[in-house]
Amino acid sequence: MRSIPLKSMSGMFLMLLASGCSNSRHETTEHYYLVASNIKLPYWQAALAGLRRGAGDLKVKADMVGPDTYDPAEQRNMFRYIVSKKPAGIMVSAADPVLMKSEINAAIAAGIPVITIDSDAPGSQRLFFIGTNNYQAGIAGGQVLVQRLNRKGNVVVLTIPAQANLVERMRGYEAAVAGTDIKFVQTVDIHGDPAQAFDKTMEIITSGKQTVDGFVCLEATAGKEVADVLSRREIKGKVIVAMDTDDGTLDWIEKDSIAATVAQKPFTMAYYGLRTLDDLHHTMPAKLDMNWSRDLQSLMPSVIDTGSALIDRTNLNTIRTARQ
Repeated sequence: MRSIPLKSMSGMFLMLLASGCSNSRHETTEHYYLVASNIKLPYWQAALAGLRRGAGDLKVKADMVGPDTYDPAEQRNMFRYIVSKKPAGIMVSAADPVLMKSEINAAIAAGIPVITIDSDAPGSQRLFFIGTNNYQAGIAGGQVLVQRLNRKGNVVVLTIPAQANLVERMRGYEAAVAGTDIKFVQTVDIHGDPAQAFDKTMEIITSGKQTVDGFVCLEATAGKEVADVLSRREIKGKVIVAMDTDDGTLDWIEKDSIAATVAQKPFTMAYYGLRTLDDLHHTMPAKLDMNWSRDLQSLMPSVIDTGSALIDRTNLNTIRTARQ
């Protein structure tokens, strides 16, 4: 066998190395999207930071789109437009899972991987869900409610009834207060609008129609609005349990007006979601429209739990330091 000179071997190795470095698995046209709603909220800005970090790590293009307000119909229209662009993959937080079901199924049928984050659409053909175990988040908030109310009292719930994640949180609260004398006496649909949370709380407080001992806020915007109303009216002794960690919510915890908030990880949801979409795009299953949840040898998980944490005055400074 004829030997190859060392000098020639070195040259060949360098050529192969250069070829390998330039031949990334990512194409220049590869583009991923996160479709959300109410995207100006601090919660979704945290998700956008995770998306951008993931895009930088993977060297791909990724954008977040969605209406600036809670508008499920507009979110559906934006999702439909993104599908028409034939992206490499889509993450969606379904404002209305019923409205989004057919749109997600159409994207899957077109060969576009779709996963849900934050708010699921379990009746659709989405591949899997990445986000909080919302039932357990409700349990955590409910335990605070039971302790602070000493197991009895009337509670108002501020929510968006169409969102699957908030429905699951409410189930957790109901389980946590079972066997106590805590009653959920009113449910208020704030439509994702902090102004409505403020106005409805003011109306409840000033009407005097019923005694209210506590407020449960199942989404990110309501907690600080409830606290603001009670502060303006100089009302003490009401228990508020909030959701998520925008600065206003944390400020009211520091003032001891909000008892606690249940924190999620939107940064992690978007970051890890992008990495899974990238992997799906490059190792695409032969079929996307399978019932993966019933396949005991499934290539897909059903749910990836990104975790949650309870924040109150005892750990507030630690959380703020970590965020900085």
